[in-house]
Amino acid sequence: MARAPRRSDGSVVAFIDIGTYAMRLLLVRFNPNQSHTVLAELREPVRLGLDEFQSNRLQPDAMARAELVAARFTQMARAAGAREIIAVATSATREAANQREFVRRLRDRARLDVHVISGKEEARLVYLGVSRSLHLDGRTALFIDIGGGSTEIAVGDDRDYRYLDSLKLGTIRLAQLFQLDRTARALRAREYAAVCDYVRSAAVRTIERLRPLRCTLAVGSSGTLRNLAALASHRAGRPLGSADPYLRRAELHDVARLLRSTPLAERRTLPGLSPDRADVIVAGAAIIETLMDELGLDTLHTARQGLRDGLLVDYVLRHQAPGAAIYGLSPRRRSVLLLGRACGFDEPHAERVAALALGLFDSARQADLHGYGAAERELLEYAALLHDIGVFLSFVNHQAHTYYLVRHADLVGFDQTEIAVIAALARYHRKGRPRRAHPECDELDGRSFGVVSRLSVLLRLAERLERSHHGVIRKALLRPVDDETVRLQLTAAGDCTLEIQAIEKDRRAFEKTFGRRLVVRHARART
Repeated sequence: MARAPRRSDGSVVAFIDIGTYAMRLLLVRFNPNQSHTVLAELREPVRLGLDEFQSNRLQPDAMARAELVAARFTQMARAAGAREIIAVATSATREAANQREFVRRLRDRARLDVHVISGKEEARLVYLGVSRSLHLDGRTALFIDIGGGSTEIAVGDDRDYRYLDSLKLGTIRLAQLFQLDRTARALRAREYAAVCDYVRSAAVRTIERLRPLRCTLAVGSSGTLRNLAALASHRAGRPLGSADPYLRRAELHDVARLLRSTPLAERRTLPGLSPDRADVIVAGAAIIETLMDELGLDTLHTARQGLRDGLLVDYVLRHQAPGAAIYGLSPRRRSVLLLGRACGFDEPHAERVAALALGLFDSARQADLHGYGAAERELLEYAALLHDIGVFLSFVNHQAHTYYLVRHADLVGFDQTEIAVIAALARYHRKGRPRRAHPECDELDGRSFGVVSRLSVLLRLAERLERSHHGVIRKALLRPVDDETVRLQLTAAGDCTLEIQAIEKDRRAFEKTFGRRLVVRHARART
């Protein structure tokens, strides 16, 4: 794709994924502070690849449906102020003998320029979109995306990919080949086994290459896999709508048996399954069941992100301002900073509060005031970075607004407990102490409640020490004096009378939480 001008001035960019099964739109505003805001996410199941793979041609009705949706997406993007639309087409279009005709029709009738990408480029974009949403922490992961016409495979960590591949295995392709989409009755076991045998044969070389790569995590990113995981979750008694639904191999065997033994009309009513996928979901089950069996995968986690998110990441990587490489950060830190910037937070102040909070955390651990480690330290840092974002809504009671924004921001790379801890820590940076009866503590288990109770005190001290927003306090450390007393040692760049007075408001909370008397001393920073 051609390199476009850098966008960091409030411009709107649209990303369109023209898939074999569905078309997707992602509409994004890029803000001057390097954050971005998602304006719209849309999906339309146009089934562009319907009846294609036998004739090798896109059918007129399918092209007409795609043109209509493409025109609608383009109009929406232009109405939202988009001056740039990045659109890619995948398996159905790249294999069609009438590809040029279809691309020309989209350009002429929908005013949309489309780039047809290769299977490996599709796998790379899926890797970018999904890996940047996970907390891999150096682990190597296997990424699987089952589309309508192909299945994309990628292996990589949080820095780069190691392997990319694309298999001609997709839900619509296999449904057509084995006439699954035209069969209203339940399938016989041998009919389903034939589909699995076909998948095994088509994927044999890829499976051989994947086995030595030693992936410690497997992630599926398509709607097909999320539907299968939702079915499995329902049958296992897990709540539907889980933030990170997963699929265990034993559960998948049960789900696959249910799907192939259920007539189409009944299949459409199964909890967790989108009715529009009912005629092709058996093919998707055969693909992932075979891959999990052959690769020995016990669990497959699922992600909402996919190719269109990869288009966004790729765009940012290519066009971000020098020195603002936010996508070079871990997914967790990047997610936190993007939320803060979207709320217009005072970033230098937030960074100073975080630095003071971490200094207090580390020195408190050395003073045997707590036994927490790197995991809790990280959550405290992120809570410190986000503690004031509620000012975006109103300064009055902004700690409550901060809690709401963090709790509902869909921070990527975190589980729900971690998000609840970050939100609660930020909530109690001013006014009030954590109480079991508070709604903010409802979702905290006993250990998490203890983390919030202790570390919120350290965050409050850090915030008090940065009350002027001018970095008067350069360093704050907790030092043991004796078995009953701890000294808060401050290094200041100037007069810190106001900061010391502010500390008095939290002295009692500190002493009650940690069981030590607190004394304060300060010294002038060396210039």
